[in-house]
Amino acid sequence: MAWDTEGTKRKIREAAVREFAAHGPDGTTVERIARSAGVNKERVYNYFGDKRSLFSHVLRDELAKVAQAVPVESFAKEDVGDYAGRVYDYHRERPELARLLRWEGLAFDGEVPDEELRREYYRYKLAAVVDGQEHGTVTTSIDADHLIFLVLSLAGWWTAVPQVARMLTQPLTEEEEARRRASVVEAARRLARTP
Repeated sequence: MAWDTEGTKRKIREAAVREFAAHGPDGTTVERIARSAGVNKERVYNYFGDKRSLFSHVLRDELAKVAQAVPVESFAKEDVGDYAGRVYDYHRERPELARLLRWEGLAFDGEVPDEELRREYYRYKLAAVVDGQEHGTVTTSIDADHLIFLVLSLAGWWTAVPQVARMLTQPLTEEEEARRRASVVEAARRLARTP
């Protein structure tokens, strides 16, 4: 019987996302990830290296997933608010990414692994803002890099600090979820609006 290498790697990555999102890179163990994946820990080391390498791999994969799931080409053609709403939806459905990013900020001092490579995931978003500014559909009163950072923050902060959202807003119901999304969309549009 042939060993399903790709299936095993997928199980390890899925288990690692769950464990790292819950406990961070310093708070989980390769043994716990392996147990959750239903494999021995030697498989984890063989396929992904040490725990830090696995964390970097998982985060890189999760960033690639969001880039693919929520693409943007140009805010000269696309509405900034609609984009922010789609990013909000992604984070609401997959809150692990926000948690992984917060853990990364806590665990790594200075430059993070694969930082230059990962900048590519953000460059196309920045280019979309620049294109919108060049075509007059997006304000130039906020620099493009700051504007895209603010839009992403508006969309993702709800899942990054759900406890603060819970304390400041109404209990989470379908209506409240829709209200939050509508606020994100409107706020992004106002931020990007040309005078």
